Amino acid sequence: MSQSIYRKVGIATLIMMASVFLSRVIGLIREMAIAYMGGIGGGVDAYQIAFIIPEILNHVLASGFLSITFIPIFTHYLSENQEEEGWQVFSIILTTFGSLLLLLIIVAMVLAPWLVKLLAPGLDDPVRLSAAIRMTRIIIPAQFFFFCGGLLMAVQFAREKFFIPALAPLLYNFGIIAGGALLGHRLGMEGFSWGVLAGAFLGNFAIQVYGARKVGLRFAFRFHPTHPDLIRYVKLTLPLMVGLTMTFSTEIFLKFFGSFLPSGSIASLNYGLRVMLMMVGLFGQAAGVASFPFLSQLAASRQLDEMNRLLNTTIRYLGLLLPFSALLMVLRHEVVILLFQRGLFDAAAADLTAQALLFLMTGAVAFAVQTVVVRGFYAMQNTILPAAFGTLAVLFSLPIYWLGLHFMDVAGVALAISLSAFLQVSALYIVWNRKSGNKDSRMVYGFYGRMLLWAMVLGGLLEIVRRFLHTLIHTSQFNTSLIICIVTGCLFLVFLIAVGKYFKIPEITILTNRIKAKVGWVE
Repeated sequence: MSQSIYRKVGIATLIMMASVFLSRVIGLIREMAIAYMGGIGGGVDAYQIAFIIPEILNHVLASGFLSITFIPIFTHYLSENQEEEGWQVFSIILTTFGSLLLLLIIVAMVLAPWLVKLLAPGLDDPVRLSAAIRMTRIIIPAQFFFFCGGLLMAVQFAREKFFIPALAPLLYNFGIIAGGALLGHRLGMEGFSWGVLAGAFLGNFAIQVYGARKVGLRFAFRFHPTHPDLIRYVKLTLPLMVGLTMTFSTEIFLKFFGSFLPSGSIASLNYGLRVMLMMVGLFGQAAGVASFPFLSQLAASRQLDEMNRLLNTTIRYLGLLLPFSALLMVLRHEVVILLFQRGLFDAAAADLTAQALLFLMTGAVAFAVQTVVVRGFYAMQNTILPAAFGTLAVLFSLPIYWLGLHFMDVAGVALAISLSAFLQVSALYIVWNRKSGNKDSRMVYGFYGRMLLWAMVLGGLLEIVRRFLHTLIHTSQFNTSLIICIVTGCLFLVFLIAVGKYFKIPEITILTNRIKAKVGWVE
């Protein structure tokens, strides 16, 4: 692979890392606002349950996969200097599937009471049930904007334009926060629901229309159900529609099994999940989204060895999430107190959320690696294998959820989420290695083994430091947590730099050099 492509991947990764990081930060502010106004009360549970049907609609139309499935089709036309034909296919897909989605939205809004009872069977409180149904109907139409936005962002990615698509999650989260701030005192959690709808329109639709127009958007209502590329698109997307992906199954199972737990359990699991996903987004999602167009280019030119090299390099980099996960596991109580403990979110809520976060962080690296591994398949326009093996792994994880629910309550559901993630990503990476002839996978396994060992050692040392600091510091709970996080975090960076330098681990050295450059620490 030429150095120019690596440079482009690097630039794109930086843009998407900034977007994902800012999105996760704003997402945490969103969760902080929700925690302040609702704590872990029944209203927050109802708000989270209200996303189940919209998430299923999003999954059925594969809205989250539009960039993945449409980019190879659109890129092919660009490479063949047939841009006009590419925009025709864009119009056909948007018209056909957009119309189908609008029909499904109407049906889902009508059947919302029955569907909510079916998908959250443990929700027996009539007040929470009524609130969940009402908020479901508010949020459902946002899926149309997500679908349209997915296609609009795909054409920008195909043109190697990342900035405006990177704004989508930022504006979406800002809309939710604004909805809660402006309407929350009068409507409660419903205010956040209206913010979801407004944020989806602004971030995923309105501004993406502007971005797509900058790269030459051409759209006309076109129904052509027999068009070869529409059929090809359906074949690529159908496995994703019927398959159970990691993210989708996590969101659904968290709420399904959480509905059988006491009030507030879904809320605490969700708060912990958002903290964990911030780490995943910073490391994994940015690298996966940014590398995919370049993986598609390598796949199109049949450079399989280069694809494996890029994939392995990216996955090795994601191994750095292991020591960072250990740090967050050690500081789980302090982090939850700093982020959420104010307003209606009290000490009991903090303890329950910290418990969930401990077990969720054990699976963070699996969530991150999955974002990259599946894109190897998608770049090869193979959506059947990841969908099939991902679905099998999800089905095999159902007994884990059941056991976790019955024997460990909130912690058990959190642990089941992590174990399910490891089961899915392991199956997918093994299948990829066999199909692609990835000869360097053993080096990846070895690297992860070493990073896991160092993460355990660092975690043990940092836990000793944390407990010692608690015996020394006697101030308010917030200040104590802040001091402990700062001191422990600084020691963690020192340990990480020392390990990278002494054992010559390039991934650590590159990361720590970037951190030192950012803070102006030059040797």
